[in-house]
Amino acid sequence: MMDYARTLTRVETYFDRTALHAWERLTSDAPVSRIRETVRRGRDEMRALMLARLPEDLSGARVLDAGCGTGQMSWALAARGADVVAADISPALIEIARQRMPAKHLSRVTFRAGDMLDAGLGRFDHVIAMDSLLYYDRADTAAAVAKLGARCSGRVIFTVAPRTPLLMAMWQAGQLFPRADRSPTMVPQSAAALAQALRDTHASGALSVLDRVSSGFYISQAMEYAS
Repeated sequence: MMDYARTLTRVETYFDRTALHAWERLTSDAPVSRIRETVRRGRDEMRALMLARLPEDLSGARVLDAGCGTGQMSWALAARGADVVAADISPALIEIARQRMPAKHLSRVTFRAGDMLDAGLGRFDHVIAMDSLLYYDRADTAAAVAKLGARCSGRVIFTVAPRTPLLMAMWQAGQLFPRADRSPTMVPQSAAALAQALRDTHASGALSVLDRVSSGFYISQAMEYAS
């Protein structure tokens, strides 16, 4: 079994150092390879899918963008009137998000470098965690969702890597790489098993399976937890 803290450290190292420039380019409008273009399109589709679960008018709502990356989701939430806490374990990504945020939305966004599960971030009306729980095992993912849900009066909308034959094959292949490869490995999740893991945490909310996005090398499953 993985350990949340160790995985978090690997994720920070990867996004803050190894993949920073690639991620900065991917989440911009700069030209990218055809493979990365499929990932960009998939992420755009997933972001729209998740935002569609929230009201168009979020005025007065406090929303956590958990694992905000370069801030695309935070931008969209602020444009709907939300007061956004944009949290990410990577200080470098937080700085990019801050620089990219349109000036007219800056007053609505609070940037925080650190653990998205930090209770010090406070309580929220909604939480969105897009592709920020992909690297944790079932127990850690369930615990993270339960912790976020305990501080959320509305919806926790998040994504996981779905347990498909293709992703399972990729996961198995990833186990062959040496530890020196610092890229974190996505851990495929079964919806039924994740629901059971949530029950094991004694969380009282309900887990719903939303749509899946498959775009070339981007495959992600949206889910929703509501207490």
